Amino acid sequence: MRNIVQLIIIGLILYSCASKDNSSSNAELEKTADKLVQHYIDDGKAAGISIAVFRGKEKLLLKSYGFADLEFDVKLPADASFEIGSVTKQFTAAAIFQLLEQGKLGLDDDVTKYIKFDTQGKKVTIRHLLTHTSGIKGYTELPWFEQIADRKFARDTLLRLVEKEPFDFDPGEALIYSNSGFFMSGLIIEKVSGLSFEEYVSKNLFDKAGMKNSYYGSENKIVKNRAHGYDMNEQGLVRTAYLDHTWPYAAGSLCSTVEDLVKWNDALHHGKILSSQIYDQFIAPAKLNDGTVTHYAHGISVVERDGKRVIEHGGGINGFYSLNRYYPADDMSIIVLINTAGPVFPAEITNQIAEFIYTKPPLETHTFEGDNSKLVGVYQGRGRGTDLVVNIIKSDTGLSATQTGDDKPKALQYLGDNKWAVGNSVYIFSGTGDVFNELRVDETYGYYILKKSE
Repeated sequence: MRNIVQLIIIGLILYSCASKDNSSSNAELEKTADKLVQHYIDDGKAAGISIAVFRGKEKLLLKSYGFADLEFDVKLPADASFEIGSVTKQFTAAAIFQLLEQGKLGLDDDVTKYIKFDTQGKKVTIRHLLTHTSGIKGYTELPWFEQIADRKFARDTLLRLVEKEPFDFDPGEALIYSNSGFFMSGLIIEKVSGLSFEEYVSKNLFDKAGMKNSYYGSENKIVKNRAHGYDMNEQGLVRTAYLDHTWPYAAGSLCSTVEDLVKWNDALHHGKILSSQIYDQFIAPAKLNDGTVTHYAHGISVVERDGKRVIEHGGGINGFYSLNRYYPADDMSIIVLINTAGPVFPAEITNQIAEFIYTKPPLETHTFEGDNSKLVGVYQGRGRGTDLVVNIIKSDTGLSATQTGDDKPKALQYLGDNKWAVGNSVYIFSGTGDVFNELRVDETYGYYILKKSE
């Protein structure tokens, strides 16, 4: 009996110590987050920021900073809801995979089986839509979109406009982010299920995940604890421009809270939404026609970050930025929502929180043994909404590159096998013999194939 009592006492002591250690660690995490975030609010760079860090169902951090409404000085509550933009895409894709599991559609079905759309003689599948490999131009990048963004028309108005545009590439040849694919996926969900997209998601995704504070976006509905969106101009923060939710739709119209997105991660990645077999297909990265494996799956990306496998997706919509990151090996969720489309990005905050939690390994680089002058030149090809131009420059330290939109050259680090890293992008050079005439740019949300200018 004495031994049993001693064991119980020891167990209680160990539990107490562990609890104190966790409490101390969580306090340090909160201090780190405070230091990362509060200055953005104080400097007027963001109206409000919400963060959730959970290990499984264990709350490590749940905190909001700043304001839900600047005009009335309304503080941002921890359960504030935000427009989550393209984080919507994983919900849309999950809905498609549920219908796949029910035998109501196939990923390789031609989209014209379900919706009217002129594919210009090309076969476009549902899989192409969900992986951004269809070649169909993204409507948000087209100049006429501004003319309809604040107006209500029938949804097929957008299809009639998009189908007149030439394809960026033949289906399956590349990966260029396209909201058109997810807009069309929403229409397919409605056609197959007999429900509106809003009804389907609420019944089959939100309810199953226990997401009580998530909903389809509305321009006029009154929603308790909804954060207002802000943009940034030369004078500072301003109320965001009006956007009719007819158009973001299944590509970006959902709204949620940081804690609800933690619940979503738990449901999605633990068999409450999809069976294990269907889930494995859901997170399988897209393959291009030539066999290249990308880092984009179906409405979600699967990447390695600092030696950890990460399943994530970000979002941006008028007045809001979002990022939902999940570490499957540790059942760890880091969610950052911002009610400002400005200079503060969720990935910056998420990365620094991850660095606090995990030890960041050094990037493993190599020495390029060949003649790197053969890589120098200008490479050009189709990018998102416009042509992408990359200029490879030889410098004293090796190679640098400027890409469309860059202010100054960025140094390249050699990874081996003709692959070079610059930030989160990977440049892959290829050609015949020692002549390099093609550059592939892998940016996770895009896989661009560029040709060297003569």
